[in-house]
Amino acid sequence: MPFPDVHLQLHAIRATELHAEAAAYRAPALHQLIRARLGWLLVELGLRLVNRPARALLTPA
Repeated sequence: MPFPDVHLQLHAIRATELHAEAAAYRAPALHQLIRARLGWLLVELGLRLVNRPARALLTPA
């Protein structure tokens, strides 16, 4: 085997790639968190509007 350390270099490169992928997966961007929270807030608001009795919508608040 002329280059015994090649496999070690390949392992090191792959480990670096895996670490980068894990870091990207583990830490979502702030805008993604805000978007998700806003989405759930809109879902909650929609459910509250749907579950209101009809007469509550007709009478002034």
